[in-house]
Parts: sequence; structure tokens; C-alpha cells
Amino acid sequence: MPAMTPLSTRGAEPLRDALGLLRDREQVAARLLESSARHSFDPDRELDWEAPAEDGKWFWPPELVSLYDTPMWRRMSEEQRRDLARHEAASLASLGIWFEVILMQLLVRHIYDKSLTSNHVRYALTEIADECRHSMMFARLIRKGGTPEYPVPRVYHNLARVLKTVSTTPGSFAATLLGEEILDWMQRLTFPDERVQTLVRGVTRIHVVEEARHVRYAREELRRQMATAPRWEREFTRLSCGEAARVFSVCFVNPRVYDNVGLDRRQAVAQVRASGHRREVMQSGARRLTDFLDDIGLLRGPGRRLWKSSGLLA
Repeated sequence: MPAMTPLSTRGAEPLRDALGLLRDREQVAARLLESSARHSFDPDRELDWEAPAEDGKWFWPPELVSLYDTPMWRRMSEEQRRDLARHEAASLASLGIWFEVILMQLLVRHIYDKSLTSNHVRYALTEIADECRHSMMFARLIRKGGTPEYPVPRVYHNLARVLKTVSTTPGSFAATLLGEEILDWMQRLTFPDERVQTLVRGVTRIHVVEEARHVRYAREELRRQMATAPRWEREFTRLSCGEAARVFSVCFVNPRVYDNVGLDRRQAVAQVRASGHRREVMQSGARRLTDFLDDIGLLRGPGRRLWKSSGLLA
């Protein structure tokens, strides 16, 4: 007859594991709070919003413009290329605001039932404050660039209402990383690029520095959640994450930008879809994220097929 486990130790191992996860969560949050105290910015004070745009400089690196190295790009004048870059920068800033508003709602929901005095919740509130400043910064950049704003199509705007309503906790953090890491990769190429407008470089530098903390917070929490969530939640998260990737790839550049610089929209969209360079840019931007998601078991089954259909997964 097998030895019986003493009553005093039954359930002790899961309890120790849970306490260890909570301690780890608090330690990570404490370090992120220290970093926030040292490296946070007020864009209204840090950046010179009154300086005029610099002649001959780009609002986005040309290699990151959607039509780069396509037949249409080769026929465009240098002025028209820079104009397209200016509108695409506004489109990406609009996308960033949309994602950050969603993220703020997800973070508030995440902390609703948690200890309001914990480091974990304090850091979540700190991140929400960061995202408020980022959204205002992006909106101001759009106005400064003299372009219209580029909201995502209404169908995806409303689909996001559903996704964020039914999102699991790990699904929320997976979507957070999707919205942050690809743009972060592009911005890391942008802020050191002297061909780019000084104001744009300043905006991307601030965003990169502060988003590094957000990515660390989301990655650590997502890894914990995927280790402890029930099977149904993990499976649902794989699907919702894959669908979010598909929507993100569709909305990444609003096709109205092509109309607004005098290009044929259908032809432009077709050339972007056929562009090997564009595919490599998007997959390179997503590679660090997809490697991480694969490592923690999120890129499996139908969810992986959705990621493949998005064009973000090599």
C-alpha cells in the first residue's frame, strides 16, 4: 500500500509555487518602478514642438515605408516618397493610439481584483500613465505633421470591442506585446537615423525607452499566466492572439495614405502585398515576439495558422 501524504503537507507544493510566482511578480514590478522613476519623460517639455519641419528630412525611414523597393516606388519622385513617409508616420501614430487605448482598458481590468497596494498594481498604474502621455504625444505628432488622422476601419474598430471584452488575462498581455514589439523594432531603427526629422526621432526615442519596461512587464506576466492558466484558457488565448495578429497586419498602414499622396490605392495595396522587402520587414519586426510566443506555447494549432495568414510569422 503506497504511503499516505501527511495532511499537513497536502497542497503545500502548489501553494509554494503560487507564493513564488507572487514574489517574483512583486520583484519584477519593484525593479520596473525604480526604472520608471529614473527614466520617464514628459513629451510636452522634452521635445521642441515649435521647431519647423526640416527640409529634405523624412518622417519615417524610407526602408520602412510600405511601398519601398516596389515598381511604384521606383516611379515616384523623391518628394512624393517623403510625402508618403509623412502620411504613413501619421497612420502608424494613429494605430499606436488605438492600441494604447485598448491596452489601458485591459490593464485597468487586470488590476481590478488585485491588491491595490502591491508593486504589481502600482506598476500597472505607472504604465497606464505612460500610455496616456504616449497617446497625447502621438496625437500631437500627427497634427504637427499636417496630415489627417488615420483611424482603423470601422469593422476592426468594432471587432476590437469584442476582442477586448472576451479577452483572457494571458490574451490581454499577448495582444499588448503584439501592439508594442513590432512598432518598437521599427522605432529602434528610427531614432538614431539622422535622415529623419528631429521631432520624430525624439518621439520614437521616448517611446522606445518607456516601452522597454512595458514589454518586460507583459512578457513576465504572460509567461506566468501561460504556466498556470487552465487548458481552455490557453487554447482560447492561442486563437484570440492569432486573430489579433491578423487584424494588426491588416490595419498596420491605412490604405487612405495612398489616396492622399496621389497614388492608385488598389495598385499600391497589391504591390505592398507582393513585396518581398515588405514581407521581410514585417517578419523581422515580429521575429523576437514570435520566438517568445512559440517558446511559451502560444503558437500552436489554429492560432498558429492565423499567425501565418497575417504574414507576420516566417
